[in-house]
Amino acid sequence: MKKLRYSAKIDAPVGDVWTTMLSDSTYRQWTSAFNQGSYFEGNWTKGSEIRFLGPDDEGSLGGMIAVVEENTPGEFISLRYVGQIVNGADDTTSDEAEAFIGTHENYSFSEDSGVTTVEVALDSEDDFAAMFDEAWPVALAKLKEITEARR
Repeated sequence: MKKLRYSAKIDAPVGDVWTTMLSDSTYRQWTSAFNQGSYFEGNWTKGSEIRFLGPDDEGSLGGMIAVVEENTPGEFISLRYVGQIVNGADDTTSDEAEAFIGTHENYSFSEDSGVTTVEVALDSEDDFAAMFDEAWPVALAKLKEITEARR
């Protein structure tokens, strides 16, 4: 398991960045860097389940299931992964699912003079690190572009 970190500076107040990152319509835009058609079901409230979904390579519904462990608005979100979705069905028992169950993905936000820094920290299986290293910078660049264009 690797600890991966990514960050971006966005010329916008933290509230604007927070809203753009987590609102359904704009979430779909910036997460297209990972999977065209990505979306979530659920909400970002502490303790709630949230599902990150999209079409897999064969066109079936796939994704990840997480629990929001922390949510301090404008500052921090922590997700703990509890399963995956394969062919539209929950999977919490396969070897693939068990390999990442309990891993975290965290988003930290800080603002200085109207510029917000977004930091992403996540646990990743070694096999997925290269994909994340490619996709996260693109996703954060899209988040920056969308947020700054809305100002």
